[in-house]
Amino acid sequence: MKGYLWRIVDSELDELMPELAAIAIEGPRGIGKTTTALRRAATLFRLDDPLQLELLAADPERLVRERHPILIDEWQKLPSVWDAVRRIVDIGSEGSQFLLTGSAAPAIPPTHSGAGRIVRLRMRPLSLAERDLPEAPTVSLSDLLSGSLPSIGGNCSLRLEDYCREIIASGFPGIRSLGDRARQLQLDGYIERLVSHDFFEQGHPVRRPLTLTSWLRAYAAASSTTASYNSILDAATPHDANKPAKLTTAAYREVLSQLWLLDPVEAWIPGQNQFTRLGQAPKHHLADPALAARLLGLTRDSLLREPIPGTGAKKQGSLLGQLFESLVTQSVKVYAQAIEARVFHLRTRNNEHEVDLIVEGNDHRVVGIEVKLGPSVTDRDVANLHWLKARLGSKLVEMILVTTGPYAYRRRDGVIVLPAALLGR
Repeated sequence: MKGYLWRIVDSELDELMPELAAIAIEGPRGIGKTTTALRRAATLFRLDDPLQLELLAADPERLVRERHPILIDEWQKLPSVWDAVRRIVDIGSEGSQFLLTGSAAPAIPPTHSGAGRIVRLRMRPLSLAERDLPEAPTVSLSDLLSGSLPSIGGNCSLRLEDYCREIIASGFPGIRSLGDRARQLQLDGYIERLVSHDFFEQGHPVRRPLTLTSWLRAYAAASSTTASYNSILDAATPHDANKPAKLTTAAYREVLSQLWLLDPVEAWIPGQNQFTRLGQAPKHHLADPALAARLLGLTRDSLLREPIPGTGAKKQGSLLGQLFESLVTQSVKVYAQAIEARVFHLRTRNNEHEVDLIVEGNDHRVVGIEVKLGPSVTDRDVANLHWLKARLGSKLVEMILVTTGPYAYRRRDGVIVLPAALLGR
């Protein structure tokens, strides 16, 4: 396809489709799931088209007769199609039969989970490595996790203001190429549709749209923190004596999760006893930091002029730091999925020690990543990585400090200093 941006999930699909009969590509609306899947499909059913939905509902045997691979787009509009695909795969499980794409989990789930027949693959907004930036990545997360990188190098022309631009520009392919005003209006429309339409389609009509929007804004301000949901609610309704019930805000989180718009980082709870009194709260992240920035009314210039009144930011640069960490986290999650690794965070209950990201491979090797807004590095910036190394020993194969600086290098103490744009799969 002309102008198509290669995605890391393309490599995953190239690897998996020949051996798997059905793959469900899941992620928020607007990230390019259909475009990516169409590159591999011979037949397309668009179930957001009422006529195509009616035809397939009336004659599901079309899934047998039509040419494969078949792409079923927005499959959640007809949940019974999931069970139909599962039954077809039961009969013949050769690869490359079906791709299913959906921007929401169905309000009424299919009868069967599809486990063992339909493999789920998460797709996220564009990572930094997928954004056609001036520099290509020079350091691979896969190599870091294998411990096979004795030397590190690379120069990066991106600076703080460029990363601010990437936060604002969005990882949604159809939005990031727009001019400032058009992009802002598109993001506003995305949020408005979410509140007025998407919640309704999920079976949760919103009685107080302003309250939901305020809650989303407070959640955005809590990006990259472990703030309690009570504190997020308090920040959303500071002067409201008639606050929504906890069940209401729990429903907000459930629906936003169904729409793939929340992408939290869970706390790491290792199986060994190297740690005591670890926190278990997740770190909050929206699917794209551009949504968080737009909810807070931020531009590239206002991010650089922090703090912004009413956002909850307590000091100069704190909100920008949170959104930069969210940008890095989104990218690391894309890279980690492709190499079958998982991403966590670590924080002690007394907040004495924390590590922003823990990447753990299938062999339980670990890479510790700290994220710093700024180009310079001090011993204090890497203290928590050395604390982690003292407890994990050889299990921690690399210590990384991701920055907005120009150079990738390894410090004498073994910590890798790495510009965010130079990290890749």
